[in-house]
Amino acid sequence: MSFSRLALAALFSMLPAFAIAQSNPVVVELYTSQGCSSCPPADGLMHDLAKRDDVIALALHVDYWDYIGWKDQFASPEHTARQKAYAFEAGRRMIYTPQMIVNGQADVVGARSMQLAELIMTHSARPLQVDLNAARSNGVVTVKASPIGGLGSGTLDIHLVRFMPERTVKITRGENAGKTLSYANIVESWQVIGQWNGRAPIEIDANLTDGDPAAILVQHQGPGAIVAALKLD
Repeated sequence: MSFSRLALAALFSMLPAFAIAQSNPVVVELYTSQGCSSCPPADGLMHDLAKRDDVIALALHVDYWDYIGWKDQFASPEHTARQKAYAFEAGRRMIYTPQMIVNGQADVVGARSMQLAELIMTHSARPLQVDLNAARSNGVVTVKASPIGGLGSGTLDIHLVRFMPERTVKITRGENAGKTLSYANIVESWQVIGQWNGRAPIEIDANLTDGDPAAILVQHQGPGAIVAALKLD
């Protein structure tokens, strides 16, 4: 295990009990690519994050590295578009990998485990804004959300994100040629299943095969702040 991963694990072990046990996990989106030579350390951190109950770790593989000579089999132009939308909201002209975005608000360059752990701790300590619940049966997930307070104005999107827990890939070309790399929580699909004004309780049904790993996110449009999330194992 690398020093950065050891440092992250040590910092997580010092989190207060309320953060570990809280019911509104922090969402960490990693924008990465199999063709990016600086991405493997960040990809490694995702394995640690994926094991936590207080974090929903989501790896979004982008397609703008494919021209180097290796086509990322998990890449999607939709992931690239989402990263560009974050950059636009933040007033940035460029996107890059690896980049981690925490709860739709703060970003971390590369695999800076200390900065990431501090951001997760900060967001874990914030008061709940939404009572979010979900249950699935017979291929349908039912999502219920109720406001608690402090949501502000504007429309919120309710997202259903499907992901693969882990895959290992042998890379034969590009910047990572010759390496066999393991990836965690690889996003397969990202769907907006409803919109919400945040004022009255809402209930939404969506198709979801029983047993497929997935996450529900409630996020201000933009994309903006993620105000609630849960993981469906």
